[in-house]
Amino acid sequence: MKNIEAIIHEKLCEIEGKEGVRILHAVESGSRAWGFASPDSDYDVRFIYARPMEQYLQLKEPRDVIEWQLDEVLDINGWDIRKALRQLARGNATLFEWSGSPIVYRTTEEWKKVQEVSKLYFSEKSAVYHYYGTANSTLQEYLMGDAVRYKKYFYALRPLLAAQYIEAYHKAPPVLFEELLQMEMPRELKMVIEELLEIKKRTTEKEENPQMPVIRAFIEAETARQKKIADHMADDHNKDWSALDQVFREIICI
Repeated sequence: MKNIEAIIHEKLCEIEGKEGVRILHAVESGSRAWGFASPDSDYDVRFIYARPMEQYLQLKEPRDVIEWQLDEVLDINGWDIRKALRQLARGNATLFEWSGSPIVYRTTEEWKKVQEVSKLYFSEKSAVYHYYGTANSTLQEYLMGDAVRYKKYFYALRPLLAAQYIEAYHKAPPVLFEELLQMEMPRELKMVIEELLEIKKRTTEKEENPQMPVIRAFIEAETARQKKIADHMADDHNKDWSALDQVFREIICI
């Protein structure tokens, strides 16, 4: 029986053949990339692709996403390189996470150029707003009851720790939750999070358990604090897209 990486590799080759594109970078996103997958977690494969040059020179722009597969095991979709570069220019935190994923299924020299240039376009304000928004929506939708899915705690904890990382180091945060846990935090909070990680390894996606008061209190307080921080941050977007334009031209002219 083929392992999952071999299956994913075959899917990527299938996409290139049927869609007529070149995949520049393909990674795992979501809980597996973050380091807290459940036993029944699916595989969230995200990729960036380029079309032949002539398709970028026509009046009607080609569709800029490929939605390939969504089932209980695989969730595969990708973005066109032009869409990806535009999102980098806007400080899209999700795209920075795809770029920094520790699980890489395929990459290229062209994507390494994109990664280098992307450092010029990381926006602290955009990223903190993104992480605040993710944590707050998770809190409001999933963490208000007496019993919760423990995986949902991580969908609030990770973005809040990522926002704290930006506050401390002024750069894109690491993708792995374990690396974010290396930051300074109250000893009790860290102990409870480590306990939660151990429980998480044994529980399924939909299993509910009692609230953990220490974690719930941290999420509520830190979500409110990060909102205030984001509201008062100056706009730090890089308005000069020339470096991204140059990389785009180099990629599609190959």
